[in-house]
Amino acid sequence: MMTGFSLLIDGKAHAGSGSFDVVNPATGQAFAHCPRADETLLNDAVAAAKAAFPGWARTPASERARLVHALADALESRSEEFARLLTSEQGKPLGQAQYELMASVGTLRTFAEMKIEPRTLRDDERGLVIEHRTPLGVVAAITPWNFPVILLMNKVGPALVAGNTMVAKPAPTTPLTTLLFGELCREILPAGVVNIICDENDLGSLLTGHPDVAKVAFTGSTATGSKVMQSAAKGIKRVTLELGGNDAAIVLDDADVKDVAGKVFHGAMLNAGQICVAVKRAYVPSAMYDPFCDELARLAKDMVVDEGTRQGAEIGPVQNRAQYEKVKAFLADANENGNVIAGGMALDRPGYFIAPTIVRDLPRDARIVQEEQFGPVLPVLAYDDIDMLIDEVNASDYGLAGTVWGQDRKRALEVAMQIDSGTVWVNQHMAIDPSIPFRGSKQSGLGGELGQAGLHEYTQAHIVNAAA
Repeated sequence: MMTGFSLLIDGKAHAGSGSFDVVNPATGQAFAHCPRADETLLNDAVAAAKAAFPGWARTPASERARLVHALADALESRSEEFARLLTSEQGKPLGQAQYELMASVGTLRTFAEMKIEPRTLRDDERGLVIEHRTPLGVVAAITPWNFPVILLMNKVGPALVAGNTMVAKPAPTTPLTTLLFGELCREILPAGVVNIICDENDLGSLLTGHPDVAKVAFTGSTATGSKVMQSAAKGIKRVTLELGGNDAAIVLDDADVKDVAGKVFHGAMLNAGQICVAVKRAYVPSAMYDPFCDELARLAKDMVVDEGTRQGAEIGPVQNRAQYEKVKAFLADANENGNVIAGGMALDRPGYFIAPTIVRDLPRDARIVQEEQFGPVLPVLAYDDIDMLIDEVNASDYGLAGTVWGQDRKRALEVAMQIDSGTVWVNQHMAIDPSIPFRGSKQSGLGGELGQAGLHEYTQAHIVNAAA
């Protein structure tokens, strides 16, 4: 059983007020103890961040950027250690864990290179108008269990570069890599700039509603995001919400079946389908439907599902038992209402493994089509009229991302422009770049992350208007 992890409060390691077990999803058994915070420690963490804020905000931007670069260097130097711990607590294959770590390093470096410059809006005979931006204060960063490292870096990078301090709270099923990152923060950053607490899903509302928290940056489900927004509303806090999705892949009638089926398949199955922007439903022209489904089924049957550290593993387990049970309920719906042509069941072995599943011939209103599965399950539907399909895709309450696939890029772009989602990729998937803003529409989010716009989310814009 792994031990020795500590909370981070005011630059010091803290053993917590208790502990809880962390389960390896590949075995279903506890493998580590995580320290647990209580309300008193939460308040201490917020107080430490509040006390550190004035000094950190006054620190020259170049020095803040240097320290964020130092965090990136330290993370890179220990990336193998982080990746192995990430695979143990999250379940993803080691290669995918290593990719997440290096993408996290790149995200920190990208934000460290960004600058927040004043803008002159007017300078003429009427006077001088300048817009400048200042940090907000204490940021509460709440992260989920599917990408616990990079989704934290998406918040740490801009928050610190802009001059804010932070209290981070990871998901209780994947807290350990965040605590390990706390070791780097303790060595590199001034005390109180980053604080890390862990809970068993009992401190969230206390953190988001805390009067000394100025902004909440949350990534997670839409249902929990609504609760976060309600809690933050009491103090009119700034909020960034990156929530769920039901992303559609639209295959056009000039697409290459084998090539596009492979890309759609991997877009649905990466990280065992536990990605907010994973392909959640695929729409294929009726004339291509049979061969497309056949290719998806072939790919699903060939995938190696195994514990993430084993050579050749391509899909790991679902991350936690609660999600495992949810995905099994979706499988029951798929078997009842559709034609399961690959997978369709949990694997008879320890851990939370689900066979990669392809389902066809479903009614449009099937639960597995209308809701976010967040598992290795892909429903495939046929269509005949592209205009009617666009209306159908846009009828969803979600609007996080989507993809359009076709050899005529101009036509594919025309379709993409009509999809009501924060991001639509054409002939590619998950082309996420820390220099490009990422936002959700409708119930998929509020505000945005990444890019210069994501950096500005951690600031307050001020207008200074001087008469001539």
